[in-house]
Amino acid sequence: MSDPASKLIRMAGQMADFFRSQPDRPPAEAVAAHINDSWTYRMRADLIAALQAGAKADPIVRDAVAFITLPQDVPRGA
Repeated sequence: MSDPASKLIRMAGQMADFFRSQPDRPPAEAVAAHINDSWTYRMRADLIAALQAGAKADPIVRDAVAFITLPQDVPRGA
C-alpha cells in the first residue's frame, strides 16, 4: 500500500476511535459523514480503493465504506 493510502487509513482509524465512544449515532455512519463532509473526492476514492485491495483497517472504517459517497459529477481522475 502506498504511503498516502496508509495515511488515509490511519486518519480514518483515528475517526473510528473517536466515534466509537460517541453515543449519538452508529460509529460507521459518523465516520462516513465526517469523510463525506471533509475529504476530497480523491481522498475518498483512494481510501475505498485501498480497502478494496485488501488493506487492513479498523472494522468501523470498513463498515463506513458503505456510507461514503463519491459524487458522480466529478471525473474519476480528479
